[in-house]
Amino acid sequence: MKFLKIILLNLLLLTFCFGSSFEEDSSKLMTRSFNKKQVVLDELLNKYKDDARFETLLKYMLKGDLYYTKKDKRLVVLLKKVEYSYFTQDLLTSKNLEKKEKYDFKKIKINNKLRSVIKAALAQINLFSTNKDKRYSAAKNILSNLEKEDEVLINKALQIEKVVSVKELLLESKINLIALYSTNLEQRVEAVKKLGSYMSSRTFETLKNIENSSDEKILKDEAKKALGTIKHKKSFYGVIQELFFGLSLGSVLLLAAIGLAITFGVMKVINMAHGELIMIGAYTTYTIQQLMPNLIEYSVIIAIPAAFVVSGLVGVLIERLVIRHLYGRPLETLLATFGISLILQQLVRSIYSPLNQEVKTPSWMSGAMEINSSLFLTYNRLYIIIFALIVFFGVLFVMKKTSLGLKVRAVSQNRTIARAMGIKSSYIDALTFGIGSGIAGIAGVALSQLTNVGPNLGQAYIVDSFMVVVFGGVGNLWGTLIAAFSLGEINKFIEPVAGAVLAKVIILVFIILFIQKRPRGLFPQKGRDAED
Repeated sequence: MKFLKIILLNLLLLTFCFGSSFEEDSSKLMTRSFNKKQVVLDELLNKYKDDARFETLLKYMLKGDLYYTKKDKRLVVLLKKVEYSYFTQDLLTSKNLEKKEKYDFKKIKINNKLRSVIKAALAQINLFSTNKDKRYSAAKNILSNLEKEDEVLINKALQIEKVVSVKELLLESKINLIALYSTNLEQRVEAVKKLGSYMSSRTFETLKNIENSSDEKILKDEAKKALGTIKHKKSFYGVIQELFFGLSLGSVLLLAAIGLAITFGVMKVINMAHGELIMIGAYTTYTIQQLMPNLIEYSVIIAIPAAFVVSGLVGVLIERLVIRHLYGRPLETLLATFGISLILQQLVRSIYSPLNQEVKTPSWMSGAMEINSSLFLTYNRLYIIIFALIVFFGVLFVMKKTSLGLKVRAVSQNRTIARAMGIKSSYIDALTFGIGSGIAGIAGVALSQLTNVGPNLGQAYIVDSFMVVVFGGVGNLWGTLIAAFSLGEINKFIEPVAGAVLAKVIILVFIILFIQKRPRGLFPQKGRDAED
């Protein structure tokens, strides 16, 4: 009997020391006292800092979306509310609960002091996480919302942090604190000098505050020098950013113009429906996402061959039904293809509605690559630049290294001799027009990741495409590449100064003047047919 009592006593002791669960401990937050809530949060942090449920609790509590049910005292997080109805999720099980009225819940309120405690707790959880991305985000968040009380936490993290990028952010935070709050003037001056090598908005703000403060003149002078260094770096990286955006625009122009360069170079057809073939490619991407909503991550990859086939078939249809009857009459082909473009636009309006449609961007194309605090390269634009170059070199390979490319070049250089050599020019015309139209469809896939898809999408790029082809040299692919990237860069550097519309006018005037000197563009096409 005595032995049994000892066992029971030990079990009670263990229960007292270790038996309380997260559910029991977190339920203590159901109190009106803010001081008690702070004590509970400190206890939870010491006990459950590695528990994902505690991090979720803190996040929703900070947002003001942590509640408990009045009936059974269960902690829930608010997902959304519709008028007086609340849609919630159980904090412990992450299970979605049935819709209930707002009067069935009680909010766990916080004040400014608790808000600071929660932020510090979240920072501590993430700053010492085993996941380096979490630590990086936490260090970045601390730098953005830097307070004097963060010094202990920063120093502790610096002692154990091994990842260079995270350590650099923590070091920048520490130097900011020294520059702002140190009582040693020499330390502050040295810290201000070091801040000149950083470019974050927080560092810029710190230096601005010191420059405009009543501190010692030497400190203010150093802050002014550091600000000058940062501004110079920011302007340098600003130029790189504009170059990147220029390459991005150039890659879109390249994709839009490659197909036109082929058809215009081979068949001498002024295809005003080329923009609508781009539009069809964009709508193909949208349609695939609607038909396969569970494959958003792969929709763009699936859309590339699909858009090529759909736009290519439409192009072949246009060539067989209309254009082949109008060879040698450029003005009539211009009018006919303009009419086709209007028909295609109206057809799309009838099928999809005249409203713009949003194409979702896959997660692997979302976000940006952070080079530093002043330079971000968005993934969607980066992928489009790479994709445009792949398409370009793919087309170049087909044109230079395959039998089809040889026949296309033969027809473009001298149609009569090509026929005499047994090449079916009508077959080559249809196939070339189909390939050019298919590439236009691929351009539509790329554009769908940069802008909304609408019936007038292609109209915004048809003039630019013709300018690229004429500037580069009709039918010359290398000329098209150089012209597309040149016009993209020129446009991006003129646009901030002159505005979007005036920038296009300036470029158009430039091309007109250029053509006066070089009527055949940068790289003129060779051959007797070209000379004619």
